[in-house]
Formats: sequence, C-alpha cells, structure tokens
Amino acid sequence: MRDFGTACIFFVTFLIIAFMRSGSVRTIALICSAAVFGVFLILKFKPYIAQRFAAWRHVWEFANEAGYQQTRVLTYTASGGFFGVGVGNGYLKSVFASTSDLVFGMICEELGLILAITVVVAIALLVFYARSDVTRSRSTFYSISACAAAGMMLFQTCLNVFGATDVLPLTGVTLPFVSLGGSSMVAVWGLLAFIKASDERTYAVRKRK
Repeated sequence: MRDFGTACIFFVTFLIIAFMRSGSVRTIALICSAAVFGVFLILKFKPYIAQRFAAWRHVWEFANEAGYQQTRVLTYTASGGFFGVGVGNGYLKSVFASTSDLVFGMICEELGLILAITVVVAIALLVFYARSDVTRSRSTFYSISACAAAGMMLFQTCLNVFGATDVLPLTGVTLPFVSLGGSSMVAVWGLLAFIKASDERTYAVRKRK
C-alpha cells in the first residue's frame, strides 16, 4: 500500500508490543535503526513522500505547492481563536481533505481551540485507561493488546494533529472518532471495544449474575 502514515502507525504499534513482550531496550534500538534505513529507501523510491519531507517546517515557502494544506490549516486555526467562528462558517471546508486529514483544523476554526484540545486530550486519556488495565486484565495477551490498541489510536491522533499543523510531516491519516470515513470509524470503535473487553471488571458483573 502506498500509505506512509499507516505504515508508521503499524510500526509504532509493533514497537509497543515488542517492548511490552521483551522489555529489551536494545531490541527496540535495533528495530529503530533498521527502520531508519527503511525510511531512506522509501524517500528514495517514493518521490511524493520526499516532497512532503522537503516541505516539512518550511510550508510557508511552499504555500501554493506541497505546503498548501498546512498553511491553510494554520491560517484558519488562528482565525478561529479560542471559541471558533461557528459550525459551517469556516473557510477550511473548501480545502481538499478538510473532513479527513485536516479535520483538526476544521474543529479549531469552527468550534475553537479549547474544544479541539479537549478532543485530543479525551483520546489521550484512553492510554491511561489501557495502562490501568495491565494489572487487572484477563491475561498478558489482553494487557499487551489493549496497550497496543490505545497506543495506535494515540499515535494516529498525533500524526493527524501534528501533520496538519506542520509539527510533523503531513502523512494523511484520519483523526479517530472525528474524521469522515466509515472504515476509519468502524476501526477505531473496534479498538475501543477491545480495550474495554480486556478489562476483567467488564466480566465481573456478568459473573455475579
């Protein structure tokens, strides 16, 4: 698949699983070293990804080219302020992928920065919930899987938010629970259901009955 963002998400998820399974920092360092070599190969054979990396942190120099989407997100996010301009009153909706890859910018512009940060924090709190499941999960398998699922959603959120705001290269991934797209919505709700199912307390009430 020609999807660098999805590859990054799967790789970070693999790192979480590998570290929780082995606990070896040396193993993780070796994997990351191999991944760096793989990134160089990707940039060499995938020119469109290399263009995004070239525009990273310099989007204003490519405002009408590779940095078109990020510059619009930054501009309209600033115009939204803390409380936004109102639902449907924004201008970012006219930019391509505004309801998927750039949806964080739409939230900032139309609903305000406060609500946008609240959405991100709510997703991040799933990691703490999954981490608390480690000591009361049904098994080691469920503990590792729940943390991997939560880490996957958190990293996907970071790629979406930081990519649109030029903190990271734009990779074109959706914002969990928010972006338009049926497959994305089903996938993240499936991950959330798995995190909940891993908690032994989910089955405690059923056992008492």
